[in-house]
Amino acid sequence: MSERRTFTGDFKRFFGRGMAILLPSALTLWILVQLFNFLMNNVGQPINRGVRMAIIEVTPRVVPDSRLPSWFRVTDAEITEARRVRMFRGMAQMSDERVRTLMRREKFREAWDDHWYLEASGLVVAIILIYFAGLLLGGYLGRRVYERLEALLAKIPGFKQVYPHVKQVVQMIMGDTPIAFNRVVMVEYPRKGIWTVGLMTSSSLRAVHETAREPAITIFIPSTPTPFTGFTINVPAKEVIDLPISVEEAIRFFVTGGVLIPDSQLPPGVRPRTEGDAPPSPEPSAEPPARDRPDDPAKPPPGV
Repeated sequence: MSERRTFTGDFKRFFGRGMAILLPSALTLWILVQLFNFLMNNVGQPINRGVRMAIIEVTPRVVPDSRLPSWFRVTDAEITEARRVRMFRGMAQMSDERVRTLMRREKFREAWDDHWYLEASGLVVAIILIYFAGLLLGGYLGRRVYERLEALLAKIPGFKQVYPHVKQVVQMIMGDTPIAFNRVVMVEYPRKGIWTVGLMTSSSLRAVHETAREPAITIFIPSTPTPFTGFTINVPAKEVIDLPISVEEAIRFFVTGGVLIPDSQLPPGVRPRTEGDAPPSPEPSAEPPARDRPDDPAKPPPGV
């Protein structure tokens, strides 16, 4: 007998389906927007202020007076008007030259805001500086200088407790030799008879090799549904079985708790589940239940 469909049931099902489809995209977009805002407010804006100040200082030295931009020209009448309306705090103690400099900055800021694409100049400058920093520190001399500076910073209280861990995480993700899970393996963990899928990271520690008296490898066992956390175990190399699946398929398996299995990895005779499929039910047994069998020892004989 088919289950009766109701508006409440349909609403819950379709609302959940819509959330499952839209939520990942919305969260991804939100994270990217927050990252962009963080970079603009903490990297782009300070660099933009520095660029504007540099332009204000350099412009009169390289541009003739007749060709100075309009925002650079500040007349005596404008200074008098600014003093009248008290445009800046503490103007009574300022000299005319100081007021002129502040007005130039304000007018330049207004001209800057009129061209929205100039706001991206801070990020462009930051990218260029980071590139040259990587180019400089990539050489032998640059690395030696940076190592000495890093050693000095590591002695600062508070800094030394946080910096090494942050550096390790960044090196794993963006370093020249980032961590790579290139093998999906299966081991008997946490006991014999229970097979667990894991990701091989590297060979184990030398102390583990020497204590176990045989080659061992390090395996990361992700947790569900957050595969970024888990357990790190050391297993004898001979007890590890390689699985012919990709790391992406394995991570999808971890995140969904085994619900989403690629079609290529389905057991023989099992077809992919589609929308509307009923959950699998156990096959009927040809043998009657134990309580209905006349020779069931658990059932008392008649008359007792």
